[in-house]
Amino acid sequence: MKITTWEQEDLVKGRAEVLARVRALRTEMSDNGVRIDADGTDVAENMRLLGEAGVNRLSVPAEYGGLWSGDMWSGWRDTTEVLVEISAADGSTGMCWTNNGLHPRRLFAADLPRETKEQLADELINDGRRLVSSNSEAGAKGPVTGRRVPGGVVVSGTKTFNTNSGGGGRDLLIVGFALPGPDEDLKTAMRHEALVRLDAPGVRQAHDWDNMGQRGTHSQTITYDEVFVPDGWHFPATLTDPNAFGAGMLFHAALMQGIGEGAFEAAIGYLRSLNRGSMPRFPTALEDPLMHRQLGEMSSELAAARAYLLSVAGWLEEPGADPQTITIHGFRSKVASNRVSLDVTGRIHDLTGARSTANRYRFDRFWRNARTFATHDSIDAKNALIGAYELSGELPNVLDYFRI
Repeated sequence: MKITTWEQEDLVKGRAEVLARVRALRTEMSDNGVRIDADGTDVAENMRLLGEAGVNRLSVPAEYGGLWSGDMWSGWRDTTEVLVEISAADGSTGMCWTNNGLHPRRLFAADLPRETKEQLADELINDGRRLVSSNSEAGAKGPVTGRRVPGGVVVSGTKTFNTNSGGGGRDLLIVGFALPGPDEDLKTAMRHEALVRLDAPGVRQAHDWDNMGQRGTHSQTITYDEVFVPDGWHFPATLTDPNAFGAGMLFHAALMQGIGEGAFEAAIGYLRSLNRGSMPRFPTALEDPLMHRQLGEMSSELAAARAYLLSVAGWLEEPGADPQTITIHGFRSKVASNRVSLDVTGRIHDLTGARSTANRYRFDRFWRNARTFATHDSIDAKNALIGAYELSGELPNVLDYFRI
């Protein structure tokens, strides 16, 4: 569907309105985030708020009632900035929403019937449907496989990380699986994906997510026991978009960037209310140049990482964006936001003092969330890839450095 200039302007205005609504929700979502972290509960309330704010429309095509023009990465800057704001309120909520921000763009471009896409759009926009990327098989006994049966496919196997699966009900798992041909040889099997309801017969949830940080992501193990998926709800996995790695790294960076900004904002709020200097010679924080220096340093580093992140996201939207350039910038952006987030979340207690370690504040959740997500993949490996590119002028094989 061709989007006119006037329609494009309406989409931009609509995305700006969604961003404003998300910013207005930050305090409420942050308060929820304290309880989510303390109890290890699902982010359902925050996801409800976001759904009502229209945030899922950012990744639904305009022809289905959304705010996305349909070009794969159009509106990516606005979508990335929204993710920063969500993550600043609560890291677990931000990580859960990455699935809703990224994966619909693949689904609406996939070989699925229009009726399926219409239903998916309706559920995302009107029901706040949550999506789960069910892909990781690290530690599982073998790959998830499928076989053709009349009217669909049957899927079996185990996925070990299923972020955003805590909502249950009719939320949708996007399950990657191997579909062997007539020879039943897994070595030549084609990769497929299926949309499976969390409450479908044969879906077993382990409820085994109990980690140091990102406690509300419910990134549990899920096993599929002969799960039937009707035709129209599964599709052959297409070749990866050449800019997908870069876009994905920007989303990773946005999550970490938001956590860092959330920690900084919490520290500033605490210091303003306590207003005590770091040493007796400084009666108040407002008179303490040592605190000013640290706050200024953190503020500048956060601002620089955010500016870089959003600039690259904007470049990705440009026609003919070069995949090699975008990928390298995406990896650099993740390195920059990772570093500043871990730095800021680790340093705020030097400013806020011992009283701020009380559990009612849970300021430590920012560092635990950042540290937990930072283990997703190695920053050393990111730097090695970037360094190899700098020396050779060619983008190395990303899969040599990044584990899917």
